[in-house]
This record gives sequence, structure tokens and C-alpha cells, in this order.
Amino acid sequence: MSAAVEARRHVELALKHLEEGKALADKDPVQASEKLYKAAEEAVKALALHFGLSGFLEKVGGRGGWTVTELDKAASRISGRLGEWFSAAWDRANYLRVWCFHEAKLDANSVKERATDIERMVLEAKKTLSSK
Repeated sequence: MSAAVEARRHVELALKHLEEGKALADKDPVQASEKLYKAAEEAVKALALHFGLSGFLEKVGGRGGWTVTELDKAASRISGRLGEWFSAAWDRANYLRVWCFHEAKLDANSVKERATDIERMVLEAKKTLSSK
């Protein structure tokens, strides 16, 4: 599968997770946080492929999966191209994953407050891939 096709597949997954996460926010903040984190993760993967971030792609391809460390470093490199907001949005997504999904310490309002930053990541990934 070409990098462009794989990147588009990640954007489609990101959009799906984003919509599911937003829909769950009031009913089940814990599950919403996991869906929103997955949306951010897929956006990072899509943009890493799109930008051809060397080092990450080879390592991930050889092992068959991403680690949170690689996702974090990729988000930082993507921020160099899209702006610091992207790295900050990634941090907010990861915060949801830890403090809501794993620890169940956040409520629906806390999830919804962070969802806007994650939505921006996903929509920017979609726009960036579409502009090529």
C-alpha cells in the first residue's frame, strides 16, 4: 500500500473516532476520551506518512506498530511544519488518555473542552492530505 493511500486510511479512521468520541462525551466520558485519543493518534500517523518523517516510518514499519514515544516525537516534528498548536493538541489528547481513560478522573466537560483541539488536528490532517 502506498504512503498516500495509507495516510488517507488513517485520516478516515481519525474522522470516525472523532465523531464517535464527540457523540459519547456526555454519556460515557471514559470511552469518549479513548476515541478522541485514537483520533489524534490517527492524525499523527497520517501526517507522519504524508510528510515522510524518516526514522519513524522505518522503525514503525519494521516493528509493525507505533509506540507512544514515537507518536509524541512525530507530533513534535509535525508541529515544526504546522505550528506549535499541533504539539499542544497532542498533549491534550494524551492527557485525556491518561487521566480519563486510564484513571477515570475527568468528567464530560473536561473531555468536551479538549475535543476541540483534537478536532482541529484531525481536520488539519484531512486538509493537508487533500491539498496534495
